[in-house]
Amino acid sequence: MDKISSWNVVHKLEKRKLLIAINCVAGLSIFFFGYDQGMMGGVNNAKDYIDIMKFGYYDPVKGPVITDTILQGGIVSIYYLGTLVGCLIGGSFGERYGRIKTIALGAAWAVVGATLQCSAQNHSWMIGARLVNGLGTGMLNAIIPVWATETAEHTSRGQFIAIEFTLNIFGVVVAYWLEYGCTFYQGGNSSFVWRFPIAFQILPLLFLFAICWLFPESPRWLTKVGREDEARYILGRLRGETGADLGKAEAEFQDIRNVAELERKTVSNNSYYAMFFGIGSGKLHTGRRVQLVIWLQIMQEWIGIAGVTIYAPTIFRIAGISNSKAQWVSGLNDIFYMFSTLICVFTLDRIGRRWTLYWGSVGQGLAMFLAGGFSKLGEIAKNDETAAMAAGNAVLAHHYSQRAAGFGDAAVAMVYLFTFVFGATWLTVPWLYPAEIFPLEVRAKGNAWGVVGWSIGNGWLCLLCPVMFKALNEKTYYIFGACNAITIPMVWALYPESNQRTLEEMDLLFAADTPWNWDAERNFALLKEQNPDIVQAAARGNSVVDPETGLPQHRRRSTRGGGLTVNPLDNRDSSPDEKETATFKHEM
Repeated sequence: MDKISSWNVVHKLEKRKLLIAINCVAGLSIFFFGYDQGMMGGVNNAKDYIDIMKFGYYDPVKGPVITDTILQGGIVSIYYLGTLVGCLIGGSFGERYGRIKTIALGAAWAVVGATLQCSAQNHSWMIGARLVNGLGTGMLNAIIPVWATETAEHTSRGQFIAIEFTLNIFGVVVAYWLEYGCTFYQGGNSSFVWRFPIAFQILPLLFLFAICWLFPESPRWLTKVGREDEARYILGRLRGETGADLGKAEAEFQDIRNVAELERKTVSNNSYYAMFFGIGSGKLHTGRRVQLVIWLQIMQEWIGIAGVTIYAPTIFRIAGISNSKAQWVSGLNDIFYMFSTLICVFTLDRIGRRWTLYWGSVGQGLAMFLAGGFSKLGEIAKNDETAAMAAGNAVLAHHYSQRAAGFGDAAVAMVYLFTFVFGATWLTVPWLYPAEIFPLEVRAKGNAWGVVGWSIGNGWLCLLCPVMFKALNEKTYYIFGACNAITIPMVWALYPESNQRTLEEMDLLFAADTPWNWDAERNFALLKEQNPDIVQAAARGNSVVDPETGLPQHRRRSTRGGGLTVNPLDNRDSSPDEKETATFKHEM
């Protein structure tokens, strides 16, 4: 393949080896994402950082004492404004110039942001640097899941993304323990304690920038822009061309071509504004998909993980754990969190996206409510201990001290349980779902809308977390628990299952005119039955299109009750109202 550089790994690797290599590169970006998130937890507790940013002071006994929670939260949350803008840039750039070039751009931009952060001299500098760093992260988050899902097979798409998010939490673990180790340098008073961990992220970013050029472009994007020879070659290397694999790549390629043509004739406006309101998307219902991914990502943060990840030491201090012990407990929680993500690797493609979210919400909600209850009981026991000491009753004071420690340990166990369940469930699905459900014509932009939701949820919560913990203490857990309860009916009613369905089938899944999941499933089954030629090839392992002639192998029969009519002339010549339903419509 002359158009693909000779040093591209697609010429050397094929099938599962090529998929694993692509997944490793995607995982490197996700590792940086996790490291960048987890990094601020330790930075926020560094004495020199607190002094330079001037949002509090460091007490040798109590640890960090925050006097300006808005400034502390603002420095953390401004990053998410950057990711919000960056993901929109990345989505648009990715649709126009491809997935690989967007990865390179995001990595380069993030290097600049990290360099500015580690050299910050005041809070204004740090706020600007965090904003720049967020732009690069947003670009990467918008494009990496899309690139990974567009190259993976539909039967193992969830598994590959879940593996990447194991690396995401490994990034959190590395960030935490690296920062913990740095605290021993010069008694924890040096600027090295926080500047080096920030600078460390530059290494994986530079490696990502250098290596991404060696990897193949998404065959779906290549098909969309008319570079079909390259797309077909890459698909052949990804799926195999011999033995039992013969015909799989051609079948999938024909499906991609069919649906790409359908989408071009259905979508009249691909701008972010049009996508948000569903303008000109017809039966593709792009606006509905945008709302689904935004709110799924917002709720991912409001079920409690943003607070637990960034403010874990604060949470453990509320539970009555000493400052030094809180650092250890928080770090061990991150390790526990990382191993829990392996559960999702083996379950996500078996039980599906919806059931993964269901059991996650139940487990996380119970853990948050119990953590709040145990923290309150620990606080009461601590107050009773103080009163007993004041009364001179040492025996009773010791009894209450033991009770407080027991309740504190129980609260910590519930936080561990929360992060374990989250790692096995809600960590992955809100990132996978947006990369799966959007039409090829706007997939990168669609995934960018998911990152917008994540940025809003994370930024909003990071800004409010210090305020909530200061004003509500353990009652903050109850807010997180209530948000978990809300997600159960939300997912049940509004989110169709994407598991074991090809990316090309998603247009049929979202063709129903109502937002309800049951209508989507009913309509999907009907359209599949009535239009077998559209997207069945890849799922069945053979093509409904003759690979030699490019013509349908059998003519679709019209069925009473409705069919999917595809008529390019309808889109070219009909009125605006008719264009809305030209591509996907039921016939009586």
